[in-house]
Amino acid sequence: MRILLFTGKGGVGKTTVAAATAILTSEKGLKTLIISTDPAHSLSDALGVSVGPEPKEISPNLHAQELDVYYSMQKYWKNIRELMLTVFRWQGLEQVLAEEMSALPGMEEASAFLWIEKYYREAEYDVIIIDSAPTGETLTLLTLPQVSKWWAMKALPFQRFAIRNIGKIARVTTGIPIDKGYDELEQIFEKLESIRTVFSDHDICSIRIVTNPEKMVINESKRAFTYLNLYGYNVDAVIINRIIEDTGERSPFSSYIKSQTHYLSEIEESFRGMPIFKAKHLGEEIFGLEKLRNFAANLYGDSVPEAVLYKGSPYVLEETVDGYLLKIHLPFLKSKTFRVNKYGDEIVIQIGNRRHNHFLPRFVNFYRLTAFEYVSPWLIVTLEK
Repeated sequence: MRILLFTGKGGVGKTTVAAATAILTSEKGLKTLIISTDPAHSLSDALGVSVGPEPKEISPNLHAQELDVYYSMQKYWKNIRELMLTVFRWQGLEQVLAEEMSALPGMEEASAFLWIEKYYREAEYDVIIIDSAPTGETLTLLTLPQVSKWWAMKALPFQRFAIRNIGKIARVTTGIPIDKGYDELEQIFEKLESIRTVFSDHDICSIRIVTNPEKMVINESKRAFTYLNLYGYNVDAVIINRIIEDTGERSPFSSYIKSQTHYLSEIEESFRGMPIFKAKHLGEEIFGLEKLRNFAANLYGDSVPEAVLYKGSPYVLEETVDGYLLKIHLPFLKSKTFRVNKYGDEIVIQIGNRRHNHFLPRFVNFYRLTAFEYVSPWLIVTLEK
């Protein structure tokens, strides 16, 4: 099985790229499922077909699903839902508010993990494509098992051993499924950890960053790229969407096209060594199977979209006694004169008249850069408290 996750800033065209990729793999004879994890679903609009919370066949070998956290909880985690509802009602919350709060933080993303764990275990599909929520929500997947578990333990006013000892009695006398809900919760954590291991397998899962040639979008793409690599996920391609073609004629977009040329060079420099795919702005909305099919053909050309397109991490973060060693893979650094500075969570490398910006986890705001050296092919930066 192959899992392809498309991420990027909101509005860059992730759904279009993901749906187009799904059509391409399905028409190669691979049973493909595309899942939307974005609460503001637009997959139905892109495909031109109504999609629901269960997989729906769109065309031969192509199935689609828009996740609904409340549907998922009602179908698969009913005991947890009843337990959470009861707890919140005990705390004086009205029914409607209790219903809303019964969905744990991150449960939308957890639903994606749990559905995928099911499909992976059952080997139901050849390719699963994830049309994810914007970057920030996608990154919550990285620490979801630990965060959700911590929150649940704080939210439930019970101790583990107490649940084991009195849960069954409480269920019989009060009807509250305390023991069953807790068991169900632990099973969810086990499945989350299991599928996180699958996501970390570079032969199974690839993450692809969709970006636009715009400053803020590029910066978010760089930051996401750093986080994903530092946490061991494999980013195997960058897709630049909505490139306006330069016809040489003067137009209201002339200044935008000029700045776009600069940003395209920046993307190619920042993600050098990785496959970079480019999609022109077609001047129209792309929806429906035919338009998506043509978009995919132009985007991928002769490439194999379901293949692992790239392997390798450009970052290594190692803990030391006083802080961290950050290693940045720079095999082409030949100049002996370069400077390294740190501004908040950003490392800036100045090589001649070129700057390389690398975004780091936000906790390094509290660390200072004390030394750096180049030991080919790694630039080694020392960060201390």
